[in-house]
Amino acid sequence: MAERIWDPDPELRNDAERERDNYRLHQDQVDATWTVPPPEQPWPVLDPAARHGLVGEVVETVAPHTESDPVAVLLQYLIMTGNAIGGGPYHRVEGDRHHLNLFGLLVGKSAKARKGTSFGRVRQILEPAASDWLHQRVVSGLSSGEGLIWKVRDELKGPVKTGKGENVKYVETVIDPGVADKRLLVIESEFARTMMVIRRDGNTLSPVIRDAWDRGALAILTKNSPAQATGAHISIIGHITTDELRRNLDSTALTNGFANRFLFACVQRANLLPFGGRLDPRTVLELAARTHQAIEAGSQQQHVDFDEAAADIWAEGYVELSKDQPGLFGAVTARAEAQTIRLATLYAVLDGAPAIGLSHLRAASALWRYCSDSARYIFGDMLGDVVADDLLRLLRSCAPAGMSRTELYNAFGRNRSGENIGSALALLLRYRKARPTMKSGNGAGRPVEIWTAL
Repeated sequence: MAERIWDPDPELRNDAERERDNYRLHQDQVDATWTVPPPEQPWPVLDPAARHGLVGEVVETVAPHTESDPVAVLLQYLIMTGNAIGGGPYHRVEGDRHHLNLFGLLVGKSAKARKGTSFGRVRQILEPAASDWLHQRVVSGLSSGEGLIWKVRDELKGPVKTGKGENVKYVETVIDPGVADKRLLVIESEFARTMMVIRRDGNTLSPVIRDAWDRGALAILTKNSPAQATGAHISIIGHITTDELRRNLDSTALTNGFANRFLFACVQRANLLPFGGRLDPRTVLELAARTHQAIEAGSQQQHVDFDEAAADIWAEGYVELSKDQPGLFGAVTARAEAQTIRLATLYAVLDGAPAIGLSHLRAASALWRYCSDSARYIFGDMLGDVVADDLLRLLRSCAPAGMSRTELYNAFGRNRSGENIGSALALLLRYRKARPTMKSGNGAGRPVEIWTAL
């Protein structure tokens, strides 16, 4: 059982518990616009190149013995081993270091996508491979930035009063020894709860998670939160349904870069196994032994660069990865280059390779394409603006006739201002999702502006 992350501050802890208890009650109050699906996109297909090396062997071995999607097994194995290896290996991009800590969201159409069972299968291999890490550095219960920092906190010092009367002194003393092991894997089986917490005014979880992905230096500048962390190596695995993700991903999470630090992977039930799988325990131990070797060897590595052949291919593909994309899809895939680099570095380290080779880059690119296609499937051409997306849904529902501004205003129950609707229509026009035409009014009336979806 994963340990829960609770805040050291009782007041913060009570807030987190209240949020948890009220989650179901408030779920129906979240903006319903996000439950409206975009036009159907094709389900993503994983390129076999992603099943490279030890990762691929794990997936091929486990797949027949689980109802889980092979992608769920693959991504969680990568995230878990990347965290167990720790903060040693990295790839440098200008002044930044990209380590092996990844954030991943497994997104299923429903609760029956077998997201949880996939974690159980990967855990089965990591249990003998990295037992201490699994039992001590795997937690759940994200509630606040302060709580997350506390699990990887540095040594905390402060003045302690000694002596009496004229001999009173304040001596700098260690108040808390801190946490020596900076690795931390957070498992959230109901990530929608985490997203609800992040939406609360004043909650510090989002900026701390972003800093954890970027550089591992964490702090909150308030006198009630003296704890800070350096060298933190934090990874996150979240499970969520498609509707929950659309409903809870607000514009703030898009504009501040929270969402694009995650790899989105569509998953679904792959098999029907009424009696479960029959994975040979000896096979599990063999994979665990090889995983242990890879983790131990990888923890000794430092800078991992491209070899010459991979560098040439990376230079060619970098232009495509760097292209701006519109709408929600563009917002959640904006770190394509960085995500691909981290994946390629991890594939190389698990191979015991001194540099990123062509096979590692191909594997990383294949998995990134799957995650990118998953984002396309989940969000389609939604723009991330609540009013604009709702207007587009209305215009598509009445195509090809279209609707006038007055009709659109009335369709919202007059709960949106004309200014809001005007701004949303301008956004649809900008991204070529809808266009206006002037049609003659009845009799001698003025022409009417009619909007139609493209």
